Amino acid sequence: MSRIGKIARRTFLIGSVAVVGGVAFGYYTYKKPIKNPLLDDLADGEAALTPYVRIDQSGVTIITPRADLGQGAYSIQAALVAEELDVDPSAVNVDPGPPSAAYYNSKIAGEGLPFSALDESTLASSARDFGEGVAKVLGIQITGGSSTVPDAYEKLRIAGAVARETLKAAAAKETGVAVSELQTRDGHVILPDGTEIAYADLAATAASIEPIEKVQLRDAASWERLGKSHERLDIVAKSTGTLPFGIDLEMDGMLYASVRTNPRMGGEVLGFDATEAEGMRGVLKVVPIKGGAGVIADNTWRAIQAVNAIEFDWGEAPYPAEQDALWEATRAAINSDQQDSRFKDEGNVEPVLAEGGVLEAEYRIPYLAHAPLEPMNAVVQLKDGRLDIWTGTQIPRFLVAKAAKTAGIEAENVHLHNQYMGGSFGRRLEDEYVQQAVELAVAHQGAPIKMTWSREEDMTHDFPRPMQVSRARGKVQDGKVHAYDLAIAASSTSESQIGRLGFPAAGPDIAIVQGAWDQPFAIPNYRVTGYRAPAMVPVSSWRSVGASGNGFLHGGFLDELFQEAGADPLAEMLRLCNHDASRKVIETVGEMANWGSDLGANRGRGLAFCVSFGVPTAEVVEITQTESGIKIDKVFVALDVGKVLDPVNFDNQVKGGVIWGLGHAMLSELTYSDGRTEQENYDWYEAMRLYQAPEIFVQAVDNGSQIRGVGEPAVPPAAPALANAIFDATGQRIRELPLSKHIDFV
Repeated sequence: MSRIGKIARRTFLIGSVAVVGGVAFGYYTYKKPIKNPLLDDLADGEAALTPYVRIDQSGVTIITPRADLGQGAYSIQAALVAEELDVDPSAVNVDPGPPSAAYYNSKIAGEGLPFSALDESTLASSARDFGEGVAKVLGIQITGGSSTVPDAYEKLRIAGAVARETLKAAAAKETGVAVSELQTRDGHVILPDGTEIAYADLAATAASIEPIEKVQLRDAASWERLGKSHERLDIVAKSTGTLPFGIDLEMDGMLYASVRTNPRMGGEVLGFDATEAEGMRGVLKVVPIKGGAGVIADNTWRAIQAVNAIEFDWGEAPYPAEQDALWEATRAAINSDQQDSRFKDEGNVEPVLAEGGVLEAEYRIPYLAHAPLEPMNAVVQLKDGRLDIWTGTQIPRFLVAKAAKTAGIEAENVHLHNQYMGGSFGRRLEDEYVQQAVELAVAHQGAPIKMTWSREEDMTHDFPRPMQVSRARGKVQDGKVHAYDLAIAASSTSESQIGRLGFPAAGPDIAIVQGAWDQPFAIPNYRVTGYRAPAMVPVSSWRSVGASGNGFLHGGFLDELFQEAGADPLAEMLRLCNHDASRKVIETVGEMANWGSDLGANRGRGLAFCVSFGVPTAEVVEITQTESGIKIDKVFVALDVGKVLDPVNFDNQVKGGVIWGLGHAMLSELTYSDGRTEQENYDWYEAMRLYQAPEIFVQAVDNGSQIRGVGEPAVPPAAPALANAIFDATGQRIRELPLSKHIDFV
């Protein structure tokens, strides 16, 4: 082994700020450096200066451990490292890296705490620090919650700076030139006389010295890449159809497979008859798996056809089988025995409402599928006790642990190769499709097996966003909102999703009230209560999680109170807003939309606001009422994520969130009959069409706040802004999604 590979003592302290006063699992445990996972597999001439930078004779590889679901995660992670390392991101290799505790997500735990993201008190800050410590000790490597940029912003810049200064130290050791006289540029250390030494040529020397951990990060004013428009690393390949996604992988000797399991989620398989399937062309083996069966064949089409030919005897659903019963169970959960949380309780709600003059309304939102364009798939190979998995996932370490258990081997013998994903929206926070593929690999070892779900299997086995019912009461006084009481019932996402990961979900589920209880409005009498409906259809996180629905529940009724008060929605929202950054966002969107101007006949506009993932977001939707239905004309969006690191992708993510939010609000729902979803393909689960897409205007508002993610916050205000615009144009108040159940769109 080379001298580089032998330097196993090297570690890198990531996120070294400790929790004030220590934490329950021990201050030392939290401060303890995490071993650099790249050191386990170094070849001759390679150096792994930090867990995020590997250098060999071919050049620089930047490790991007947050999964790329189509949101540009690899590009922004590479740019953060490259800014400090002085390399061109397009000239380096990008690798998601191995699953490792070193790549823990320091921000994700904060979303589950009962503190508003806008709460900057000592208690809230200490709780978030504690959450970061828990994430580090448990090695929680996860992509989600719009946390990629907030988590990576300092970590990856520090990693780049450490690598840069260590390479300069290596150059100083080789040349005798003082480090203070060295510069870096475009992947080279520059000597005073202009001589350039490529980073690759310094790898061996750099690996022999301790990393330079005391580094100075560059001021934003000197940035060459961050904060400026740049092309995403994947844009050319995606535009030309040459980027390989997980579903595109091909290997020598590959076999193909598909599966079917009980469409009544969680129901048993009582038996099956595979006689017809076994005699079909190309079929190699029928394999019983948990909840159903799989077919291994010589191509994917034949595998799907064969598995569909199996006659199954499915067990009953472990939840109410019909949609009406699911609605009733959710509605009935609004009672004192099923109260889950009450994080907002200000003023004297009950006495004020008891005085009379109360406005009441019931809102409800349906189950929604993730429905990514790429159906679930994985390539697996179990050979000589080694399990290789090629798939896209947001939970690599959880997936590896479960796959090892499924295969009956040690986790160290499981090797995950994370792939580009054709969408997710939270779907790949689950891993049951991979476990099914591993079951097939155990039954047929040696060859790589590509397991692909049919679209119907994908739709009927999604873990949807929970359905929700809210009961709202409010009161206005002297032309102002005086009281607001919102009760929200839903099944628990955390109980369902975290339970599938093998962990208990203790305490209240923040997602039930997320995007409602934590809004910055100084309503004198203000209460938001969450109620936990029974665990019914298994549910999961969906783009913007609880805020995705609560934006509509909270924002729709708030607009009703504005109208009841006879107040201008923008003026009254600004009057109530008690958070400076949020107020600026609301003011900005009003200016963008020229709020208050005359739109003309048969037109309307609606305003909505929601803080989610710490991002104040305001949206105005403008519509026209035509003879054929509602046409969405324009959408204006203002939001504050702090510094915008990539203006082009920022704009893209916001507009994508608006389209996602509007399309689902208009058209989409999952309904159940006989325990199974009725929407089995895209023809039943509609999305916004290209001709329906509005013109969207986006404005970033930087109030100097901390860096936030932008993948999800544009979603929650879209539905209420559209519903409020419909009311403004037509006088029709719609309290149920999808809106198309009550009104037509063109």
